[in-house]
Amino acid sequence: MLNNFTKFQIATWGSLIVHEVLYFLFFLPGSLFQFIPFMKKYKIQKDRPETWENQWKCFKVLLFNHFCIQLPLICGTYYFTEYFNIPYDWERMPRWYMLLARCFGCAVIEDTWHYFLNRLLHHKRIYKYIHKVHHEFQAPFGMEAEYAHPLETLILGNGFFIGIMLLCDHVILLWAWVTIHLIETIDVQIFRTDSQFTAYNEKMKKIEKKMQ
Repeated sequence: MLNNFTKFQIATWGSLIVHEVLYFLFFLPGSLFQFIPFMKKYKIQKDRPETWENQWKCFKVLLFNHFCIQLPLICGTYYFTEYFNIPYDWERMPRWYMLLARCFGCAVIEDTWHYFLNRLLHHKRIYKYIHKVHHEFQAPFGMEAEYAHPLETLILGNGFFIGIMLLCDHVILLWAWVTIHLIETIDVQIFRTDSQFTAYNEKMKKIEKKMQ
């Protein structure tokens, strides 16, 4: 790659392209399925149909977060790799098992960061100012994974970079970690959040019945 592109182009525009292509590739099937009549029988929250208006609203916020919040952070990738002398070449690319091990380390670090900061954002004194935006749509869908207040994008997004700063030994780790992180984030938004919402709703109904 270094024969055709500069390090800045690879680190900045290459990383942006990887992120955008993978994000839209991963969430698009689930977003389309909810509008296909045959697939609607698999939806858990059948009483909460999705609309194209919500999809468009989410898409606009998503583009703002990606290009006005995340892109400036991505631009710092080049300077990070230069400062710490992170290699780009094929010869020094780590073995696949070492790459997976480092991605696992990044996942543990990011998940820990996300858990505690996400709980903080749910605190009743600040929830309505920041995190409430992420829960605006009551029937979660894949594109909503990064639908959030700009401050939340910055706060929770820092967890993604901590692992990279500690474990990165090649620029390919950044792209591998982006891939795994996006798969996990969108999977949680589509499947687990939907199921958890239903389970919580059923639990609250049982409590209300006992109180009557």
